[in-house]
Amino acid sequence: MYFGLTEGTGIDMGQYIGRLDMDSEEPEFYDASSSMNLDSDGQMHKKSSNGLDHEIAHETKLKSKPNEHLSRVLPGKREISVSMMKMLAGREANYSRRGRFTSSDLCHVVSRYLPIKGPRLVDRMRSRAYVSQFSTDGSLFVSGFQDSYIRVYNVDKGWKVQKNVVAKSLRWTITDTSLSPDQQYLVYSSISPLVHIVNIGSAAKESLANETEIHDGLDFSAHSDGGYSFGVFSVKFSTDGRELVAGSNDDAIYVYDLEANKLSMRILAHKSDVNTVCFADESGHLIFSGSDDNLCKCRGSKDHKYLS
Repeated sequence: MYFGLTEGTGIDMGQYIGRLDMDSEEPEFYDASSSMNLDSDGQMHKKSSNGLDHEIAHETKLKSKPNEHLSRVLPGKREISVSMMKMLAGREANYSRRGRFTSSDLCHVVSRYLPIKGPRLVDRMRSRAYVSQFSTDGSLFVSGFQDSYIRVYNVDKGWKVQKNVVAKSLRWTITDTSLSPDQQYLVYSSISPLVHIVNIGSAAKESLANETEIHDGLDFSAHSDGGYSFGVFSVKFSTDGRELVAGSNDDAIYVYDLEANKLSMRILAHKSDVNTVCFADESGHLIFSGSDDNLCKCRGSKDHKYLS
């Protein structure tokens, strides 16, 4: 199995933004009741103007248009696409009054670039890659493979392998990985109630489970009935690095307290496998989850109540 990179280059997207701008001059709000008509035979058909398209176009335009001081050409007239030089000059002049680009300014700048080069080969392994993710700051990239290998690449150093991890107690494949906020530790899961944690900040490049380095096992099965064995499909650190949240194939969400070194919570959250979980924000009070039951849920981790 191999994976590659796609590089970006400067392709001006102004024409597409302009097209979006012109298309969205129609009514900006969508009325579901008026989007379909009955013909003479009683058959439903769409109106020529799709209200939903206009709503999406309007929302996109709001989130990607540059600061009004930069786009204004004449009173009552604005540029659809503002040049990069003008955007940078506006940032230096602090038009946003924040000392930086706003989120919509950033979207406007990034929209000018499309990846057209590549992909290029970064690495090749003997088995399938099931996990791939960047660290929060983009300096590290983690990939997990079916043959128990996990590789951590240093993006800033030309994708050099920083850590080569051989997983412990693998069942079929690595199902997920997560880097701690300080990027010193990596947790990995398999189709097992045991999640392992390894120090990737150590000097050793090779990390063979319990031979060259210790891979501590964190047991998520403490609340399991009758010794039933389940598998962890998703695991993520909290933003403060003190907890782990996991989703499993027993329809549940688990929270593990790393400081107390014990399972702190089990929530029967779905009616099928929980494929993805994460803490919603820095407070750790909200958990997002997605499942094979076709539902994505937001739950309060303290009171176990659904918020949506």
